[in-house]
Order: sequence, then structure tokens, then C-alpha cells
Amino acid sequence: MLSSILTASRRIAAPSMRQASPWMRSTAISSSWFSTSPSGSAPPSSRMYDKIAIIGAGKMVQAMLAPLVNTGLQPADKIAVYDVSSSTIKTVKKMFPDIQRAQTIEDATTDAGLVILGVKPQNISPQFFNQFPDTVDPDATLLSILAGTQIADLKPSRYQKIVRAMPNTPAQIGQGVSVWSCTPNLSTDDRDNVRNVLETFGKEIFVDDEKFVDMSTSLSGSGPAYIFLLMEAMIDAGVHMGFPRETATTLCYHTLMGSTMFAMKTGEHPAILRNMVTSPAGTTASAIYELENGRFRTVILDAIWACYRRSLEMGGMSSVVGPGRAGSSVTEIHHHYAPSGEVVKDDTSDDDSDDDDSDDDDSDDDSDDDSGPPLK
Repeated sequence: MLSSILTASRRIAAPSMRQASPWMRSTAISSSWFSTSPSGSAPPSSRMYDKIAIIGAGKMVQAMLAPLVNTGLQPADKIAVYDVSSSTIKTVKKMFPDIQRAQTIEDATTDAGLVILGVKPQNISPQFFNQFPDTVDPDATLLSILAGTQIADLKPSRYQKIVRAMPNTPAQIGQGVSVWSCTPNLSTDDRDNVRNVLETFGKEIFVDDEKFVDMSTSLSGSGPAYIFLLMEAMIDAGVHMGFPRETATTLCYHTLMGSTMFAMKTGEHPAILRNMVTSPAGTTASAIYELENGRFRTVILDAIWACYRRSLEMGGMSSVVGPGRAGSSVTEIHHHYAPSGEVVKDDTSDDDSDDDDSDDDDSDDDSDDDSGPPLK
């Protein structure tokens, strides 16, 4: 087993990168490990939409804009952006001077084949939807990246074709992952177009059941924040031991990046790979003992469950799910589609009350809510 894994490791080839991001150049990490043009992304001049409208241009949307424009999938002058914050618009215009600035939501969405919704979830209200045109193109698609906001809650927008997706911030360099679901009235071509858009951000995964989008919020959507926290701890430990911070940072980044690529290339279970590094009575065994003794694995699990519960709460659903949460289970939350394509939310839990005592974890998605008690 060990020899086969080592053989596979020798075949690992770092992908080339066409254009390094500024933050990459500021570190000692080689840019050759990354690619801003993931396989499967549409080639230049393959524009699928005459116009894309963006409502709410926060950090997550900005991360999505870069690969969307840089891959040539959508020219900047064919994108209209509306945001209530003038400073946010200035930031976007600085990134892409040719992008259109819309004065109203109606102005942005007029003639748009795809509307990307990236406002804060708490801004969703009847007053918000009243700003949309009274009549929208029946062939246009609404793509929402709002954490916790269900497809059914987006029906007042008057768009009939609705996609709900959860990307993450590595989308900015084409290395993100997006989990998405949609109403059943999207045609094959509609789905292919959405898929091509999401592929510019990295990996895309379609799910039939919308509940998996909420789950992905806690695993991949907020996941980068967990990794960054681990990075902080490892780098600080290296500095504490005596490494210069730049060296400790390089060691940490390459360790996390190389370990991830090694696991992906070999296809082995992480436990097998961990055991490869853990010699009896060795240094790694001592470190693993301290991690397990400190409930490292359980803390990670609890954090992910807390994030998932918060996502459910933001969507007005029961958060009585997960270990130690009696009265409901994850599989008891369903979304059903009527023959007309209308979404009907159904919570078959025996306990209809919301759990207000659940832990909170901020999502990596800029559309997440910053309110709520801190993690303990």
C-alpha cells in the first residue's frame, strides 16, 4: 500500500497558472500550483448572456466577478451592477472599469438573461422585491448565493427560473467549489449555461434536493474560514518556536496545499494517509494525541453543525438538527415541487419551534449574517 501511494505521489504534477493573483505574489508560494482557468471553463468569445445583472456586490460577488470576466465568459461591459453602497460600486469599478453601474434594480435587470442576487439575507423583504420590474423575461434566470435563503423565498422576485448556489471565496482564483440546485423548469440549455458560469469559479456540484445547499454552506461555503484559522494557529506556533513569520507562513501554506493535492491525487482515505506519517511513539503520534485529547475532531464537527443550524435559521427553518438536538433529524426537512414548478416548503419535524440556543458560525460567503452569539 505504501509503495503504491508513493508511486502515485511521484506522478503529481502541479498545474500551470496563467496569471498570479497579487496576494500570491506577496507570499513565498509558487504560483505554478494554481490555475485561474479551471478545466471545463468556457473559452473566450463564448458569451452565453447578452447581459448579466448583479444585485449586491459584496466580497463574495467580487470574488465571482474576477474569473467570470478574466476567462472571457462575460465581458465587463455586458455586466450591470447595482449596490446601495457607493463605496462598493467604486471598488467594483476600480476592478473592472468597463462594468455598467445601474442606478436601480429595475435598471440593472432590464434585458438581463441572468440575474445574480448577492445581497445580505436579512435584506430580503417585500419592500426589496417591490424594486424589481413588474414584468420579467420568462426565460431569464435568477441565481441566488444568499446563505440560508430558500428558493421558495425568492418567488416574489417574479422570476420563474431560479437557481440557488453556494460558492466560496477561492472562486476568485478559479479554485472554488459551488453546490447548486434549481427549480425544475430550467431547460437543459439553461442548466448548461448556469453550469458553465459556475465552472469559471472552479468545481460545481448539482444537487436535486435543496437541503444539500444548506449543508454545503457549513462545509465548503464557510470552510475556507476554518482553514484560515488553522493556518493562523500553525503559523503562530512556528513563530513561537523561532521561525521567521515569512518562513513559517511558507511552510504552513505548502504543507496544507501539498497534503490536499496528495489526498486528491492518491484517492486514499485521509486516515490511511495520516497513518503513513504517524510512526509508533514518534513525534507525529505525540501531536495527534494532544489533538485528540483536546477534542479537535469533535470541535470541528460541532462547528460545522453550528454553521448548518445557523443556515437553517436564516431560512426560517427548524434548526433542531445534529448531535444532541432531540426532536428532529436532517432527513426530516424537505422541499417539494408542485407540478407547476412552485416550491412548497415542508418541515415534518415533531418540534415546530426554532432553536434559538444554537451556536453561530459566520459564513465565508459575504451574503451571510454577521449577527448572533459568538462560537464558544
